[in-house]
Amino acid sequence: MTASARPIVAAPLTASALFKEWSGYLKPEDLSQLQAAYDFSESAHQGQFRKSGEPYIAHPLAVASILAQWHLDAQALTAALLHDVVEDTDVTKNQIAEQFGRPVAELVDGVSKLDRIEFDSQEKAQAENFRKMLLAMARDVRVMLIKLADRLHNMRTLDAVNPQKRQRVARETLEIYAPIANRLGLNSIYQEMEDLAFQHLFPDRFRVLAKAVRTARGNRREGVSKVLEGIERRLGDFKLEAQVQGREKHLHSVYRKMREKHLSFAQVHDVFGFRIIVKDMPACYVALGVLHGLYKPIPGKFKDYIAIPKANGYQSLHSTLFGPFGSPIEIQIRTAEMHKIAEAGVASHWLYKSSDTSLSELQQKTHQWLQSLLEMQSESGDSVEFLEHLKVDLFPDEVYVFTPKGKIMSLPRGASAVDFAYAVHTDIGNRCVAVKINQELMPLRTELRNGDRVEIITASHAKPNPLWLNFVATAKARAHIRHFLKTMHFSESVQLGSRLLQQALANFKASLPDVSEAQWDKLVRDSSGRSRDDILSDIGLGKRLAVVVAHQLLALGEPLPAEARPVGAVVVRGSEGIAVQFARCCGPIPGDPIIGIISKGQGMVVHTHDCPIIAKSHRDPERVLDVQWDANPSKLFDVGIRLVVANQRGVLAKVAAEIAAAESNIQNVAVDPEDGGTYTGMRFTVQVMNRMHLARIVRDLRKIPEVVRISRVKG
Repeated sequence: MTASARPIVAAPLTASALFKEWSGYLKPEDLSQLQAAYDFSESAHQGQFRKSGEPYIAHPLAVASILAQWHLDAQALTAALLHDVVEDTDVTKNQIAEQFGRPVAELVDGVSKLDRIEFDSQEKAQAENFRKMLLAMARDVRVMLIKLADRLHNMRTLDAVNPQKRQRVARETLEIYAPIANRLGLNSIYQEMEDLAFQHLFPDRFRVLAKAVRTARGNRREGVSKVLEGIERRLGDFKLEAQVQGREKHLHSVYRKMREKHLSFAQVHDVFGFRIIVKDMPACYVALGVLHGLYKPIPGKFKDYIAIPKANGYQSLHSTLFGPFGSPIEIQIRTAEMHKIAEAGVASHWLYKSSDTSLSELQQKTHQWLQSLLEMQSESGDSVEFLEHLKVDLFPDEVYVFTPKGKIMSLPRGASAVDFAYAVHTDIGNRCVAVKINQELMPLRTELRNGDRVEIITASHAKPNPLWLNFVATAKARAHIRHFLKTMHFSESVQLGSRLLQQALANFKASLPDVSEAQWDKLVRDSSGRSRDDILSDIGLGKRLAVVVAHQLLALGEPLPAEARPVGAVVVRGSEGIAVQFARCCGPIPGDPIIGIISKGQGMVVHTHDCPIIAKSHRDPERVLDVQWDANPSKLFDVGIRLVVANQRGVLAKVAAEIAAAESNIQNVAVDPEDGGTYTGMRFTVQVMNRMHLARIVRDLRKIPEVVRISRVKG
């Protein structure tokens, strides 16, 4: 959060209240260090104010307060108080290390953004920030816990910033930070972040849905109370000690369900659910049997996350039952320890000191995931690619499969046998040639289902196939395949790219020796490439089109003489040597502002500037060519026009005569069916030389008394 000059407003959280909270679990020497950190931070941020108007020190205090709920150690809390001093003041990392120790300085550095480094684009800056932060997290997960607390408080105070930034921060939170909180098992943080992001991204939808939930809460109160009493009574009959809680789904999860399943709010019956907390694991299954005897379970709506925990360590029994009023009710059954982990996730490592095996398993799973981030980082070509892999990894809808030895493995839904192979080991993935699923030979692209027993067959000579990238679902598999292709075939792809570029240059009556070092250097800078070989490799791997690179190189040099341009049916400057098609969606004609989009297998497709189809292509500047019409195009172009005319005899003949008089051919004509009305519609496809020719036709048609309206038809 960037500091800015604002009038003083009293901070909602006082330092004394926070220190009182800390004194409950920290040592006196830890409190002394935190006092020093608070004084240091307050002094560094003196005179700075947040957009909301409150003194800036209120933000570090709020972040530290959130972390205090997890009982984080003194180093993490110190870093929380200092997390913005490097970013927003003149204080350096070394100064923090000297006064508070190297570990605190590393935590602060991991949380700090890279604002002082210049990047080519906002996207790249964002990606590089995430990469730096996540690598720091892989070394110490407390970095991410501090960052999540930082982002949560910023989301709580997001009303104070301008709408554009509000949208950007909310989207970033929904796409990155909330999924990371979920992946680390921080359930309450995850839900609050999603709801806050939902509120700022779609304020009207949020307001309507919140009102509907409040109304439903009142309407269903009696039903919820009856179910609650029924569950408590039945568990008591079986002498089961249990704590029964009613719970309400957070708004974004309700909205997501409505959107994904195309439901109205009235069709969402499980807005309210019930959580049963029992003393131990056997009691979970006993309670499940008791409740299945009370209300009938809905087939296919039972999940055992105790036997097979989620990747973030979450454990619970989930079942959906037919309630007393015929509407489904969702129940969760777990132990108190499972509930603590469900709420605190990886933070339970600090909060709940225990030798319990579930905790060590959670720590192990978290460690494995963090190590996988390091692997992805080392094998990703750049920060943008790393962020792409991360996003894939953060949205798993899991399936559970078995190895030949019976070990359970969790994979995202849609995962293939190749994803499974890489999940077992990188070498297994690189050398896999076939797969047996449930003892049957199947293609490697086969999508895995819950309960499948998977056996990978390998060969020493085998290597990854580039086609695997078309169907793998995990970030790990995608990163390893890309890395292999890059490292093993780099020189080959450079050679192939060089040959393809030479062929493309030949279409312009040029060759590689004609391209100067200055042209190459400028292209490398403009395209964010690391070297000339990287660009050639991209051409060889199909990531760049040779004809586009050739065009870019020559555009950076002296203009080509007219005789160097190939002659043919091409009527667009800038497309020399490229097969040209005119988009049917917008039907460009000479005189229209146009843009060329390179499409694999189609050459260049010419669109009008305002064509909605090209909005997506602008995201990939490598595919966009700036083109213009030749002064004297040698062909006619089809264009659609629609007329609304008086429904009178002979109108069609008059219109056709005027079009012919304007030296245009009619390619097609359609008339709306008779409906007895005063007016009718006619659609013509006519041939014109350019936009001025079309304007002349329209002007002549307007002279016909029966013509009420004329418009150009696109698509």
